[in-house]
Amino acid sequence: MAMMAMTIRNSASRRTMMSRPIFGSRSMSSWWKNVEPAPKDPILGVTEAFLADPSPDKVNVGVGAYRDDNGKPVVLDCVREAERRIAGTSFMEYLPMGGSVKMVEETLKLAYGDNSQFIKDKRIAAVQSLSGTGACRLFADFQNRFCPASQIYIPVPTWSNHHNIWRDAQVPQKTYHYYHPETKGLDFKGLMDDVKNAPEGSFFLLHACAHNPTGVDPTEEQWREISQLFKAKKHFAFFDMAYQGFASGDPARDAKSIRIFLEDGQHIGISQSYAKNMGLYGQRVGCLSVLCEDEKQAVTVKSQLQQLARPMYSNPPLHGAQIVSTILGDPELKSLWLKEVKIMADRIIGMRTTLRDSLEKLGSPLSWEHVTKQIGMFCYSGLTPEQVDRLTSEYHIYMTRNGRISMAGVTTGNVGYLANVIHEVTKSS
Repeated sequence: MAMMAMTIRNSASRRTMMSRPIFGSRSMSSWWKNVEPAPKDPILGVTEAFLADPSPDKVNVGVGAYRDDNGKPVVLDCVREAERRIAGTSFMEYLPMGGSVKMVEETLKLAYGDNSQFIKDKRIAAVQSLSGTGACRLFADFQNRFCPASQIYIPVPTWSNHHNIWRDAQVPQKTYHYYHPETKGLDFKGLMDDVKNAPEGSFFLLHACAHNPTGVDPTEEQWREISQLFKAKKHFAFFDMAYQGFASGDPARDAKSIRIFLEDGQHIGISQSYAKNMGLYGQRVGCLSVLCEDEKQAVTVKSQLQQLARPMYSNPPLHGAQIVSTILGDPELKSLWLKEVKIMADRIIGMRTTLRDSLEKLGSPLSWEHVTKQIGMFCYSGLTPEQVDRLTSEYHIYMTRNGRISMAGVTTGNVGYLANVIHEVTKSS
Protein backbone atom coordinates (compact mmCIF):
# COMPACT_ATOMS: atom_id res chain seq x y z
CA MET A 1 0.00 0.00 0.00
CA ALA A 2 2.82 2.38 0.88
CA MET A 3 4.45 1.67 -2.48
CA MET A 4 1.14 2.30 -4.29
CA ALA A 5 0.63 5.60 -2.43
CA MET A 6 4.15 6.70 -3.42
CA THR A 7 3.46 5.84 -7.06
CA ILE A 8 0.23 7.86 -7.02
CA ARG A 9 2.03 10.83 -5.41
CA ASN A 10 4.82 10.67 -8.03
CA SER A 11 2.29 10.51 -10.89
CA ALA A 12 0.41 13.51 -9.51
CA SER A 13 3.68 15.37 -9.14
CA ARG A 14 4.57 14.68 -12.77
CA ARG A 15 1.13 15.85 -13.93
CA THR A 16 1.52 19.06 -11.92
CA MET A 17 4.96 19.71 -13.42
CA MET A 18 3.66 19.09 -16.93
CA SER A 19 0.81 21.54 -16.43
CA ARG A 20 3.13 24.36 -15.40
CA PRO A 21 4.70 26.70 -17.99
CA ILE A 22 8.13 25.30 -18.84
CA PHE A 23 9.62 28.81 -19.06
CA GLY A 24 9.15 29.80 -15.43
CA SER A 25 6.81 32.74 -14.95
CA ARG A 26 6.81 33.70 -18.67
CA SER A 27 3.85 32.34 -20.60
CA MET A 28 4.58 30.84 -24.00
CA SER A 29 2.50 33.53 -25.71
CA SER A 30 4.54 36.39 -24.27
CA TRP A 31 7.88 35.76 -25.98
CA TRP A 32 7.18 38.12 -28.88
CA LYS A 33 4.73 40.54 -27.26
CA ASN A 34 7.18 43.43 -27.59
CA VAL A 35 7.74 42.92 -31.33
CA GLU A 36 6.46 45.90 -33.30
CA PRO A 37 5.48 45.79 -37.00
CA ALA A 38 8.44 46.61 -39.22
CA PRO A 39 8.15 49.80 -41.27
CA LYS A 40 7.13 49.15 -44.85
CA ASP A 41 9.82 49.33 -47.50
CA PRO A 42 9.15 52.61 -49.35
CA ILE A 43 9.64 51.05 -52.79
CA LEU A 44 7.64 47.88 -52.16
CA GLY A 45 4.90 50.01 -50.60
CA VAL A 46 4.54 51.93 -53.87
CA THR A 47 3.96 48.71 -55.78
CA GLU A 48 1.37 47.51 -53.24
CA ALA A 49 -0.56 50.77 -53.57
CA PHE A 50 -0.37 50.59 -57.37
CA LEU A 51 -1.75 47.06 -57.46
CA ALA A 52 -4.64 48.05 -55.21
CA ASP A 53 -5.64 50.98 -57.45
CA PRO A 54 -8.50 50.02 -59.84
CA SER A 55 -7.93 53.04 -62.14
CA PRO A 56 -7.25 52.14 -65.80
CA ASP A 57 -4.98 55.21 -66.04
CA LYS A 58 -2.59 54.15 -63.28
CA VAL A 59 1.15 54.21 -63.99
CA ASN A 60 3.86 52.64 -61.85
CA VAL A 61 7.20 54.45 -62.16
CA GLY A 62 8.44 53.25 -58.80
CA VAL A 63 9.50 49.68 -59.60
CA GLY A 64 13.23 49.07 -59.99
CA ALA A 65 12.96 46.42 -62.68
CA TYR A 66 13.13 46.70 -66.46
CA ARG A 67 9.93 46.70 -68.49
CA ASP A 68 9.49 46.71 -72.27
CA ASP A 69 7.56 49.37 -74.18
CA ASN A 70 4.34 47.56 -73.34
CA GLY A 71 5.14 47.71 -69.62
CA LYS A 72 5.80 43.97 -69.46
CA PRO A 73 8.70 42.08 -67.80
CA VAL A 74 11.35 40.80 -70.21
CA VAL A 75 13.30 37.56 -70.41
CA LEU A 76 16.31 38.03 -72.69
CA ASP A 77 16.73 35.71 -75.65
CA CYS A 78 20.26 34.90 -74.53
CA VAL A 79 18.87 33.79 -71.17
CA ARG A 80 16.25 31.57 -72.82
CA GLU A 81 18.92 29.95 -74.99
CA ALA A 82 21.24 29.45 -72.02
CA GLU A 83 18.41 27.80 -70.09
CA ARG A 84 17.73 25.50 -73.03
CA ARG A 85 21.37 24.44 -73.18
CA ILE A 86 21.76 23.72 -69.48
CA ALA A 87 18.42 21.98 -68.96
CA GLY A 88 19.05 18.49 -67.57
CA THR A 89 22.81 18.67 -68.12
CA SER A 90 23.97 18.67 -64.52
CA PHE A 91 23.11 17.37 -61.09
CA MET A 92 21.59 19.61 -58.42
CA GLU A 93 24.55 19.23 -56.07
CA TYR A 94 25.76 22.08 -53.87
CA LEU A 95 28.09 24.62 -55.36
CA PRO A 96 31.26 25.27 -53.32
CA MET A 97 30.89 27.98 -50.67
CA GLY A 98 32.65 30.35 -53.06
CA GLY A 99 30.17 29.56 -55.81
CA SER A 100 30.60 28.71 -59.47
CA VAL A 101 34.26 29.10 -60.41
CA LYS A 102 33.36 29.65 -64.08
CA MET A 103 30.75 32.30 -63.29
CA VAL A 104 33.16 34.16 -61.01
CA GLU A 105 35.93 34.06 -63.61
CA GLU A 106 33.69 35.54 -66.32
CA THR A 107 32.29 38.12 -63.92
CA LEU A 108 35.76 39.36 -62.97
CA LYS A 109 36.55 39.88 -66.65
CA LEU A 110 33.55 42.19 -66.95
CA ALA A 111 34.71 44.38 -64.06
CA TYR A 112 38.50 44.25 -64.31
CA GLY A 113 38.87 43.70 -68.06
CA ASP A 114 39.32 40.60 -70.24
CA ASN A 115 43.11 40.91 -70.15
CA SER A 116 43.46 42.16 -66.60
CA GLN A 117 46.85 41.46 -65.10
CA PHE A 118 45.20 41.26 -61.68
CA ILE A 119 43.22 38.24 -62.87
CA LYS A 120 46.31 36.63 -64.42
CA ASP A 121 48.29 37.18 -61.21
CA LYS A 122 45.42 35.73 -59.14
CA ARG A 123 45.35 38.78 -56.91
CA ILE A 124 41.56 38.98 -56.65
CA ALA A 125 39.64 37.29 -53.85
CA ALA A 126 36.17 36.65 -55.26
CA VAL A 127 33.07 34.68 -54.34
CA GLN A 128 29.62 34.25 -55.84
CA SER A 129 27.06 36.21 -53.83
CA LEU A 130 23.30 36.52 -53.49
CA SER A 131 23.14 39.28 -56.10
CA GLY A 132 24.44 42.77 -55.31
CA THR A 133 22.71 42.97 -51.94
CA GLY A 134 24.47 39.82 -50.77
CA ALA A 135 27.82 41.07 -52.05
CA CYS A 136 27.44 44.32 -50.13
CA ARG A 137 26.41 42.47 -46.97
CA LEU A 138 29.33 40.04 -47.19
CA PHE A 139 31.76 42.92 -47.58
CA ALA A 140 30.16 44.87 -44.73
CA ASP A 141 30.59 41.87 -42.42
CA PHE A 142 34.16 41.40 -43.67
CA GLN A 143 34.88 45.06 -42.92
CA ASN A 144 33.39 44.75 -39.45
CA ARG A 145 35.36 41.61 -38.63
CA PHE A 146 38.77 42.68 -39.88
CA CYS A 147 38.62 46.48 -39.55
CA PRO A 148 36.42 46.73 -36.44
CA ALA A 149 37.38 50.34 -35.71
CA SER A 150 36.41 51.53 -39.20
CA GLN A 151 33.28 53.21 -40.50
CA ILE A 152 31.71 53.52 -43.95
CA TYR A 153 31.05 56.77 -45.78
CA ILE A 154 27.82 56.56 -47.80
CA PRO A 155 26.61 59.16 -50.35
CA VAL A 156 23.58 61.38 -49.81
CA PRO A 157 21.31 60.11 -51.20
CA THR A 158 21.85 56.44 -51.90
CA TRP A 159 19.87 53.24 -52.35
CA SER A 160 18.07 52.99 -49.02
CA ASN A 161 19.13 49.38 -48.45
CA HIS A 162 22.78 50.42 -48.25
CA HIS A 163 22.08 51.93 -44.84
CA ASN A 164 20.33 48.75 -43.69
CA ILE A 165 23.19 46.54 -44.85
CA TRP A 166 26.01 48.30 -43.04
CA ARG A 167 23.82 48.97 -40.00
CA ASP A 168 22.98 45.30 -39.57
CA ALA A 169 26.66 44.44 -40.07
CA GLN A 170 27.28 46.82 -37.14
CA VAL A 171 29.55 49.13 -39.13
CA PRO A 172 29.21 52.80 -38.09
CA GLN A 173 28.09 55.06 -40.92
CA LYS A 174 28.91 58.57 -42.01
CA THR A 175 27.69 60.36 -45.11
CA TYR A 176 29.31 62.44 -47.82
CA HIS A 177 27.87 65.05 -50.17
CA TYR A 178 26.87 63.78 -53.60
CA TYR A 179 23.71 65.29 -55.08
CA HIS A 180 23.15 69.02 -55.56
CA PRO A 181 19.38 69.73 -55.37
CA GLU A 182 19.57 73.15 -57.04
CA THR A 183 21.46 71.97 -60.13
CA LYS A 184 19.99 68.44 -59.98
CA GLY A 185 23.53 67.29 -60.66
CA LEU A 186 26.69 66.28 -58.83
CA ASP A 187 27.89 68.24 -55.81
CA PHE A 188 31.49 67.69 -56.84
CA LYS A 189 32.98 70.27 -54.50
CA GLY A 190 31.08 68.92 -51.51
CA LEU A 191 32.08 65.38 -52.41
CA MET A 192 35.77 66.25 -52.74
CA ASP A 193 35.74 68.24 -49.50
CA ASP A 194 34.25 65.30 -47.61
CA VAL A 195 36.76 62.86 -49.11
CA LYS A 196 39.60 65.23 -48.21
CA ASN A 197 38.37 65.77 -44.64
CA ALA A 198 37.71 62.11 -43.86
CA PRO A 199 40.32 60.42 -41.65
CA GLU A 200 43.09 58.78 -43.63
CA GLY A 201 42.29 55.19 -44.58
CA SER A 202 38.50 55.56 -44.51
CA PHE A 203 36.07 53.26 -46.33
CA PHE A 204 33.81 54.84 -48.97
CA LEU A 205 30.84 53.34 -50.80
CA LEU A 206 30.82 54.45 -54.45
CA HIS A 207 28.26 53.76 -57.19
CA ALA A 208 30.26 52.62 -60.21
CA CYS A 209 27.67 53.90 -62.70
CA ALA A 210 23.99 54.90 -62.93
CA HIS A 211 23.86 56.19 -59.36
CA ASN A 212 20.70 55.03 -57.56
CA PRO A 213 18.48 56.99 -57.00
CA THR A 214 19.77 60.15 -58.75
CA GLY A 215 21.11 58.89 -62.09
CA VAL A 216 23.93 61.42 -61.60
CA ASP A 217 27.47 60.15 -62.30
CA PRO A 218 30.81 61.96 -62.18
CA THR A 219 32.44 62.65 -65.53
CA GLU A 220 35.55 60.69 -66.49
CA GLU A 221 37.74 63.64 -65.52
CA GLN A 222 35.96 63.95 -62.17
CA TRP A 223 36.47 60.24 -61.53
CA ARG A 224 40.20 60.75 -62.15
CA GLU A 225 40.31 63.57 -59.60
CA ILE A 226 38.34 61.48 -57.11
CA SER A 227 40.72 58.55 -57.58
CA GLN A 228 43.81 60.70 -57.09
CA LEU A 229 42.41 62.14 -53.87
CA PHE A 230 41.51 58.64 -52.63
CA LYS A 231 45.06 57.55 -53.33
CA ALA A 232 46.53 60.52 -51.48
CA LYS A 233 44.28 59.89 -48.49
CA LYS A 234 44.80 56.10 -48.60
CA HIS A 235 41.02 55.55 -48.62
CA PHE A 236 39.44 52.24 -49.59
CA ALA A 237 36.82 52.40 -52.36
CA PHE A 238 34.04 49.85 -52.39
CA PHE A 239 32.13 50.01 -55.68
CA ASP A 240 28.53 48.86 -55.93
CA MET A 241 28.06 48.10 -59.64
CA ALA A 242 24.43 47.07 -60.09
CA TYR A 243 23.98 48.44 -63.62
CA GLN A 244 27.01 47.51 -65.72
CA GLY A 245 25.94 47.62 -69.37
CA PHE A 246 22.47 48.72 -68.39
CA ALA A 247 23.50 52.37 -67.96
CA SER A 248 25.07 53.24 -71.31
CA GLY A 249 24.64 49.99 -73.22
CA ASP A 250 28.42 49.40 -73.07
CA PRO A 251 29.75 47.31 -70.13
CA ALA A 252 33.31 48.61 -70.59
CA ARG A 253 32.18 52.23 -70.50
CA ASP A 254 30.08 51.59 -67.40
CA ALA A 255 33.14 50.11 -65.63
CA LYS A 256 35.30 53.16 -66.42
CA SER A 257 35.28 54.44 -62.84
CA ILE A 258 36.65 51.11 -61.62
CA ARG A 259 39.30 50.95 -64.35
CA ILE A 260 40.50 54.46 -63.38
CA PHE A 261 41.03 53.39 -59.77
CA LEU A 262 42.84 50.27 -60.94
CA GLU A 263 45.08 52.29 -63.25
CA ASP A 264 46.02 54.41 -60.25
CA GLY A 265 47.21 51.31 -58.41
CA GLN A 266 44.50 51.24 -55.79
CA HIS A 267 43.11 48.25 -53.94
CA ILE A 268 39.32 48.17 -54.21
CA GLY A 269 36.28 46.03 -53.58
CA ILE A 270 33.41 45.47 -56.03
CA SER A 271 29.84 44.26 -55.77
CA GLN A 272 28.43 43.00 -59.09
CA SER A 273 24.91 41.93 -59.96
CA TYR A 274 23.10 40.34 -62.89
CA ALA A 275 19.62 41.38 -61.78
CA LYS A 276 19.30 44.35 -64.11
CA ASN A 277 21.70 43.71 -66.99
CA MET A 278 20.55 40.13 -67.61
CA GLY A 279 17.09 40.39 -66.09
CA LEU A 280 17.95 37.66 -63.55
CA TYR A 281 16.17 39.40 -60.67
CA GLY A 282 14.80 36.30 -58.98
CA GLN A 283 17.89 34.16 -59.58
CA ARG A 284 19.99 36.28 -57.18
CA VAL A 285 23.30 36.04 -59.03
CA GLY A 286 26.16 38.31 -58.05
CA CYS A 287 29.81 38.47 -57.14
CA LEU A 288 31.94 40.08 -54.45
CA SER A 289 35.58 40.72 -55.26
CA VAL A 290 38.45 42.29 -53.32
CA LEU A 291 41.76 43.21 -54.97
CA CYS A 292 44.67 42.10 -52.79
CA GLU A 293 48.45 42.55 -52.54
CA ASP A 294 49.29 39.18 -54.02
CA GLU A 295 47.97 35.67 -54.65
CA LYS A 296 48.70 34.52 -51.11
CA GLN A 297 46.66 37.34 -49.60
CA ALA A 298 43.85 36.74 -52.10
CA VAL A 299 43.63 33.08 -51.02
CA THR A 300 43.45 34.16 -47.38
CA VAL A 301 40.81 36.82 -47.96
CA LYS A 302 38.67 34.46 -50.04
CA SER A 303 38.81 31.87 -47.26
CA GLN A 304 37.45 34.43 -44.83
CA LEU A 305 34.70 35.56 -47.21
CA GLN A 306 33.62 31.93 -47.53
CA GLN A 307 33.73 31.57 -43.75
CA LEU A 308 31.37 34.56 -43.44
CA ALA A 309 29.02 33.07 -46.02
CA ARG A 310 28.88 29.68 -44.30
CA PRO A 311 26.55 30.59 -41.40
CA MET A 312 24.51 32.98 -43.58
CA TYR A 313 23.44 30.71 -46.44
CA SER A 314 26.20 28.09 -46.74
CA ASN A 315 26.21 27.84 -50.56
CA PRO A 316 24.94 30.16 -53.31
CA PRO A 317 22.28 29.02 -55.83
CA LEU A 318 23.20 26.99 -58.89
CA HIS A 319 20.78 27.75 -61.74
CA GLY A 320 21.42 31.46 -62.18
CA ALA A 321 25.17 30.96 -62.01
CA GLN A 322 24.92 28.40 -64.80
CA ILE A 323 22.95 30.85 -66.93
CA VAL A 324 25.55 33.59 -66.48
CA SER A 325 28.56 31.36 -67.11
CA THR A 326 26.89 29.85 -70.20
CA ILE A 327 26.17 33.28 -71.68
CA LEU A 328 29.50 34.90 -70.90
CA GLY A 329 31.50 31.79 -71.74
CA ASP A 330 30.06 31.43 -75.24
CA PRO A 331 31.06 34.10 -77.82
CA GLU A 332 27.76 33.81 -79.69
CA LEU A 333 25.60 34.15 -76.59
CA LYS A 334 27.77 36.90 -75.15
CA SER A 335 27.42 38.86 -78.40
CA LEU A 336 23.64 38.42 -78.23
CA TRP A 337 23.64 39.61 -74.60
CA LEU A 338 25.62 42.73 -75.52
CA LYS A 339 23.05 43.54 -78.21
CA GLU A 340 20.11 42.95 -75.88
CA VAL A 341 21.52 44.96 -72.98
CA LYS A 342 22.12 47.85 -75.39
CA ILE A 343 18.51 47.63 -76.55
CA MET A 344 17.35 47.94 -72.94
CA ALA A 345 19.68 50.87 -72.25
CA ASP A 346 18.70 52.63 -75.49
CA ARG A 347 15.00 52.30 -74.73
CA ILE A 348 15.47 54.03 -71.38
CA ILE A 349 17.64 56.75 -72.92
CA GLY A 350 14.96 57.27 -75.57
CA MET A 351 12.24 57.60 -72.94
CA ARG A 352 14.32 60.25 -71.17
CA THR A 353 14.48 62.29 -74.37
CA THR A 354 10.76 61.89 -75.04
CA LEU A 355 9.75 62.85 -71.50
CA ARG A 356 11.94 65.96 -71.57
CA ASP A 357 10.71 66.99 -75.03
CA SER A 358 7.09 66.49 -73.97
CA LEU A 359 7.48 68.67 -70.88
CA GLU A 360 9.21 71.42 -72.83
CA LYS A 361 6.51 71.39 -75.54
CA LEU A 362 3.89 71.88 -72.85
CA GLY A 363 5.58 75.16 -71.99
CA SER A 364 6.85 74.09 -68.58
CA PRO A 365 8.52 77.03 -66.79
CA LEU A 366 11.06 74.65 -65.28
CA SER A 367 14.26 73.27 -66.76
CA TRP A 368 14.10 69.54 -67.52
CA GLU A 369 17.63 69.27 -68.86
CA HIS A 370 18.55 66.99 -65.97
CA VAL A 371 16.21 64.29 -67.29
CA THR A 372 18.55 63.62 -70.21
CA LYS A 373 21.78 64.44 -68.38
CA GLN A 374 21.17 61.75 -65.80
CA ILE A 375 21.71 58.12 -66.77
CA GLY A 376 20.46 54.66 -65.93
CA MET A 377 17.16 53.32 -64.72
CA PHE A 378 16.27 56.21 -62.43
CA CYS A 379 15.58 59.89 -62.92
CA TYR A 380 15.76 62.15 -59.88
CA SER A 381 13.01 64.43 -61.11
CA GLY A 382 13.15 67.20 -58.52
CA LEU A 383 9.48 66.70 -57.66
CA THR A 384 8.67 67.49 -54.04
CA PRO A 385 6.96 64.94 -51.74
CA GLU A 386 3.79 67.06 -51.91
CA GLN A 387 3.84 67.05 -55.71
CA VAL A 388 4.33 63.28 -55.71
CA ASP A 389 1.36 62.94 -53.37
CA ARG A 390 -0.76 64.92 -55.82
CA LEU A 391 0.40 62.78 -58.73
CA THR A 392 -0.73 59.70 -56.84
CA SER A 393 -4.00 60.92 -55.33
CA GLU A 394 -5.24 62.89 -58.35
CA TYR A 395 -3.61 61.20 -61.35
CA HIS A 396 -2.78 57.63 -60.25
CA ILE A 397 0.98 58.01 -60.83
CA TYR A 398 3.00 55.90 -58.39
CA MET A 399 6.59 56.67 -57.40
CA THR A 400 8.64 57.09 -54.23
CA ARG A 401 8.10 60.40 -52.41
CA ASN A 402 11.65 61.57 -53.12
CA GLY A 403 10.60 62.10 -56.74
CA ARG A 404 12.60 59.20 -58.16
CA ILE A 405 11.11 58.07 -61.47
CA SER A 406 11.91 54.60 -62.74
CA MET A 407 12.37 55.27 -66.44
CA ALA A 408 11.78 51.56 -67.08
CA GLY A 409 8.13 52.19 -66.25
CA VAL A 410 7.83 54.95 -68.86
CA THR A 411 6.54 53.80 -72.27
CA THR A 412 5.43 55.40 -75.53
CA GLY A 413 1.90 54.66 -74.36
CA ASN A 414 2.08 56.57 -71.08
CA VAL A 415 4.85 59.16 -71.51
CA GLY A 416 2.43 61.81 -72.83
CA TYR A 417 0.08 61.35 -69.88
CA LEU A 418 3.00 61.36 -67.45
CA ALA A 419 4.39 64.59 -68.90
CA ASN A 420 0.98 66.26 -68.76
CA VAL A 421 0.34 65.47 -65.12
CA ILE A 422 3.89 66.35 -64.07
CA HIS A 423 3.40 69.69 -65.83
CA GLU A 424 0.08 70.13 -64.02
CA VAL A 425 1.57 69.70 -60.54
CA THR A 426 4.73 71.74 -61.24
CA LYS A 427 3.55 74.64 -63.39
CA SER A 428 2.95 76.89 -60.40
CA SER A 429 6.36 76.15 -58.87
